[in-house]
Amino acid sequence: MAAASPSFCPNRTISLSTASHNHNQLTSLHSLRRFPVSSSSISSRCRLLFDSNNRILTATVKASAAATPAAPVMDQPTSSSSSAVPTTVDVDLGDRSYPIYIGSGLLNQPELLQRHVHGKQVLVVTNSTVAPLYLDKTIWALTDKNPNIKVESVILPDGEQFKNMETLMKVFDKAIESRLDRRCTFVALGGGVIGDMCGYAAASYLRGVNFIQIPTTVMAQVDSSVGGKTGINHPLGKNMIGAFYQPQCVLIDTDTLNTLPDRELASGLAEVIKYGLIRDAQFFEWQEKNMHALLARDPNAFAYAIKRSCENKAEVVSLDEKESGLRATLNLGHTFGHAIETSSGYGHWFHGEAVAAGTVMAVDMSYRLGWIDDSLVKRVDMILQQAKLPTTPPEAMTVEMFKSVMAVDKKVADGLLRLILLKGPLGNCVFTGDYDRKALDDTLHAFCKS
Repeated sequence: MAAASPSFCPNRTISLSTASHNHNQLTSLHSLRRFPVSSSSISSRCRLLFDSNNRILTATVKASAAATPAAPVMDQPTSSSSSAVPTTVDVDLGDRSYPIYIGSGLLNQPELLQRHVHGKQVLVVTNSTVAPLYLDKTIWALTDKNPNIKVESVILPDGEQFKNMETLMKVFDKAIESRLDRRCTFVALGGGVIGDMCGYAAASYLRGVNFIQIPTTVMAQVDSSVGGKTGINHPLGKNMIGAFYQPQCVLIDTDTLNTLPDRELASGLAEVIKYGLIRDAQFFEWQEKNMHALLARDPNAFAYAIKRSCENKAEVVSLDEKESGLRATLNLGHTFGHAIETSSGYGHWFHGEAVAAGTVMAVDMSYRLGWIDDSLVKRVDMILQQAKLPTTPPEAMTVEMFKSVMAVDKKVADGLLRLILLKGPLGNCVFTGDYDRKALDDTLHAFCKS
């Protein structure tokens, strides 16, 4: 095994440390500043640990004063008037870099979308819930004062249970029937399921065409639309089939959250909480003070939460696009959570609900290993309860059900299950297979009846 190195890119090392789709009209994000992200903003206190075959064994993320500063922690983010200028967060991937536009009413600004459409053909991929709400507006934004653009659309059934090959074929059917060429652009209009499927279709159609993300749920706006993870589920495992494929841009019109049901809104907050736990202690502390505002759909609170989440995601993706180490830490709670989703049947539990319960299990295991103190365990449980998210898996889950699904998790390497666990003060985590297996067994038995 190679010796560990304190620098970020050693020759052989890493240890990494840091329809009702309703309610209040969200205001603009004019008070938020442009925040380009670059690798120079990352703390150098990162290491990757490889074995002799250059496979990553452990990644540790430690918070550091050298890391990109969080936006100021405040009891209530402020906003002044109704400027339509979007906040922009850049995902820095060299010649494949792209902007994330964040703001109120962005679908009313056609130039934002049109500047990223390079051919004359567009296919909007959406679902039966979102289409009646935002499809016409999206088509208008793509074609306003631009008569040369021809827009087709395909409306898929809504739900995680339809994130499969059969449904994906409907996108290909429409693209081929419409004779879309290699200069066409696919547009994902919807939540995480639509974004993942549209992105995978774009990565595969004619061996790759451009696509744009227009996320309409909290989950998609703060996480899944950013970073280029695309794919579909398999009956034996979630997101087992897919590709890394980056969009041309991500357009987050926060007004789309007005029509989001309460349960889906809460589900998305699980990913917001994750960022604070693994790498942004100030953000977590802000969430503790402002969870009530988020649940009440306060527009300024959501503006800040979306912006800061995207900054965190963009920073990680710019350093580790293909999830060789650092990016894996974004999966806190997901290994347990994916087991819940797969075993319960896709769609019965929302992704964020499963991740919330999985996060509690990961935190419990971290505590059993002696890596965090009891106060952090209590804070995690409390904030998830405040967010109206589950903190235990379904009663029907058994230890064997967890183990059988986790055995085929994407983070398994050479038969070794690697997990994201908290270690040290708030904002620190590890991605590792180097842990006492008894702690995992004890956690599973603590949360399962059998």
